[in-house]
Amino acid sequence: MLSQGKSMPRVNGAGSLAGARVKKKFDLIVIGGGSGGLAHAQRAAEHGADVAVIENGPLGGTCVNLGCVPKKVMWYSASHAHSARLAADYGFDLTVNGHDWSALKQRRDAYVARLNDIYQKNLDKRNIELIRGTGHFVNKNSIRVESDDYRADNILIATGGRPIMPRIHGAEMGISSDGFFELPDRPERVVLVGSGYIAVELSGIFNALGSDTTVLVRKDGVLRSFDQMLRDEQHKAMQRDGIQLETGVVPHALERTSAGLKLIAEDGREFGAFDSIVWAVGRAPNTEHLQLEAAGVQADGYGFVPVDDYQATNVDNISALGDVTGREALTPVAIAAGRRLADRLYGGMADRHLEYRFIPTVVFAHPPIGTVGKTEAEARAEFGDDVRVYESRFTPMLYALGKHKEPSAMKLVTIGPEEKIVGCHVVGDGADEMMQGFAVAIRMGATKKDFDDTVAIHPTSAEEFVTMR
Repeated sequence: MLSQGKSMPRVNGAGSLAGARVKKKFDLIVIGGGSGGLAHAQRAAEHGADVAVIENGPLGGTCVNLGCVPKKVMWYSASHAHSARLAADYGFDLTVNGHDWSALKQRRDAYVARLNDIYQKNLDKRNIELIRGTGHFVNKNSIRVESDDYRADNILIATGGRPIMPRIHGAEMGISSDGFFELPDRPERVVLVGSGYIAVELSGIFNALGSDTTVLVRKDGVLRSFDQMLRDEQHKAMQRDGIQLETGVVPHALERTSAGLKLIAEDGREFGAFDSIVWAVGRAPNTEHLQLEAAGVQADGYGFVPVDDYQATNVDNISALGDVTGREALTPVAIAAGRRLADRLYGGMADRHLEYRFIPTVVFAHPPIGTVGKTEAEARAEFGDDVRVYESRFTPMLYALGKHKEPSAMKLVTIGPEEKIVGCHVVGDGADEMMQGFAVAIRMGATKKDFDDTVAIHPTSAEEFVTMR
């Protein structure tokens, strides 16, 4: 990965068009019809560019088909299960007679199909040509799909990523996060291997909907890149909900027994039996079929395509964005980068680019986690004694009437005598929605005094951010 602000050396790729016919010439070809690629294509077309998109799967990419959107549907379903157990506290005599996973899947898949159609209509509305198939470079200006070559002045690589499957004996008996969305029924006993967003989110869904759920991690816990407060609170929440968390587990093999699947760790520990195992151990870029070398595009040892702050690769007319670059693998990041790149290339905005700082993100756990900026550890490593931290822990009013309590926790990380806020972290009900507004303030350089001078909205959880002392 390049350091921010530095550009890579450029090369002029060369290649042969022999053996195929040049079918059409465009201003822009986008390889990949995911969120980032489509955002770039549509914004470029709005600026007047003649655009083609090459895609071999459903429009919308990972987010729409196998990620954010169907995951959020499942999270909503799990949230209803959590809400149901609070109903009696508010005077309801409510009985839940089970959950129909297959019916939910049917409705969810129909919703995703409607989104696919909307993406197609958006392309048609902007006269963007959709080329179906798998494309690869012939040279820096040409992409081959089947037996046809398409040429363009500019090419964008936006092919996204895919889940990694571990290279251990029996790994194929498990499923990836993609396979999660194919499950026709809910497994009664499930184990998730991994410590990031996917493992945390899917474990919460399985557990809330009735599965006996276990999470296995290699190190000391989940969400290792997050602020320690968030990690600690997430561990407690998993324990309260009955999710079993096992640490220091390095998978060695997966076996099928008469009782179900059994996972064997390198240290000899055995876990199981399970009905399903979900591998959530990382993602790899979809670059293996692109033949990047034909255009002279550099990739790192993992296949990611490095870019500078302007999404530029080392080849002068080829850009890349989204998960394929190895930077923040978040859908809104890819969309924002795509639109800004189009503004710069086709809208006359010479310095338009995405600033990869203060990017907010949410983990759709139960309760959700919201975070933006530096962790406390990162701030102390950079600013030392100039760091001051404010924290708040409380039980939201939602839980005031019953025995079940789901605490919330918040943290502000500030630096310097003016106490500029460089980190904002929250775990608790509503964290997913409240973080967006606070991210705006922090990106604008808000200080602790700015928060203190803001009138609280009462009674809410969000008011804690402006009343901390």
